[in-house]
Amino acid sequence: MKKLGKVSVLAMLLSLITMSAAVDLSAQTRRKPALRKKAVVRKTVPSVKLYTVPRGERVRARMNSTLSSRTARVGDTFTANVTEPVYSSTGVVVIPSGSRLIGRVDSVVAAQKKGKPGTIDVSFNQVRLPNGLTRRINGSLTDLQSDDAKSNAEGTASGDRMKHRKIIFIGGGGAGGAVLGGAIGGGKGALIGGILGAGAGLLGERMTKGEEAEVRSGTEFGVILNQAISLPRFAEANP
Repeated sequence: MKKLGKVSVLAMLLSLITMSAAVDLSAQTRRKPALRKKAVVRKTVPSVKLYTVPRGERVRARMNSTLSSRTARVGDTFTANVTEPVYSSTGVVVIPSGSRLIGRVDSVVAAQKKGKPGTIDVSFNQVRLPNGLTRRINGSLTDLQSDDAKSNAEGTASGDRMKHRKIIFIGGGGAGGAVLGGAIGGGKGALIGGILGAGAGLLGERMTKGEEAEVRSGTEFGVILNQAISLPRFAEANP
């Protein structure tokens, strides 16, 4: 009997040890509850309404520096300030006065003997608004003459076909000034614009060297848009 009692007590002890080990193992292997991630709240950015300035729109600008066919090189950049607001096709101001146009010298020919004047061909590839907004543009040099509207038999008005004609700066103004010339094939051009220099010089053949095309700071000219651009309504930058 004593022997059976000892065996029973031993069996109980073994049972308790086994249960304790199982409880410890269960506690160790119990998974920690997964932490829930906080939902990310995305702020919706309101869409900005854009207004279109059509192709063929003329921008009035004033030169900020001086270009000369004597010293200019292809790739040189320069700036000009917009002097009058530019409106969208719906009458909204998108490019205010004071905006800056970035221009590039595409080709330049210095004045030569036999009276050949210097020429400068430029293009405009960027506009920077006073509030810091910048946009790419495709613009060409043109004159400041207003469009010569014409009407057909049906009474429909159309702009002057010449307004998209290629224009360059060409020597011929007094004291190295420049006039606007229309490029005709590979020729030196014909005068179709207003005089930009102080007085007009003769552009015919001369035995002496021709005049350089010098576009002085403050010179006013036009920039015609070769492609339409879309911009938001202009607003001043926040202080």
